[in-house]
Amino acid sequence: MFRQLVQGLSAAAPAQCEACRAWPAQPLCGPCLERFAEPRPRCRLCALALPVGVERCGRCAGQPPVLDACHAAVSYGYPWAGLIGQFKFAGQPGWADCFARLLLSRGAVRDCLDSADRVVPMPLARERLAARGFNQAHELARRLAPGRADATLALRLRDTPAQARLDREARLANLRHAFALEPARAHEARGRRIVLVDDVMTSGASLFALAGVFRAAGASQVSAVVLARTEEV
Repeated sequence: MFRQLVQGLSAAAPAQCEACRAWPAQPLCGPCLERFAEPRPRCRLCALALPVGVERCGRCAGQPPVLDACHAAVSYGYPWAGLIGQFKFAGQPGWADCFARLLLSRGAVRDCLDSADRVVPMPLARERLAARGFNQAHELARRLAPGRADATLALRLRDTPAQARLDREARLANLRHAFALEPARAHEARGRRIVLVDDVMTSGASLFALAGVFRAAGASQVSAVVLARTEEV
């Protein structure tokens, strides 16, 4: 399916490739997709890139996270960092179409989504949602799983300081009590298979914190799908 994705995007309406600036491409040319989005082995619990034949990274082998599985389409870096920046901060939610198709080109992502009862985007704080105008994770989720994307089940109770300069332990502490389920609907998580969706996974602290809330509510399985995974945490 990855090859079909490359062919499909390259055959779309002519435009300039956002990575190499070649014509025609919409919105990424085939050679750039093949170069920058080639599937690679990843830890099945945190999506960190791994050598061929290795299923878990050292951290997850020693201390498994609360996620049952985690899948990423690409590593966070060129050109994805810039494209995701356009998506999130430049008012370009249409990038969700391209990103969702890229995610759905991964068989493990499709299998994960197919098994889900609820597909839940990472919630944004009210202030960030108002400033941005949309939740990028919800834009992805509703394209990945039409009819099962649920943007109101999980709540972000408070905004948190920027995580970029914090170490792993500080990130986890920063997110403590940051998430909850909608009180009137919390029972809907019991016995359900939940898939969380986000655009970028760095340390995993946000996804792990939200997954813990669903675990506490009785979810039978909690997995995650992200567009990009950083490789240095």
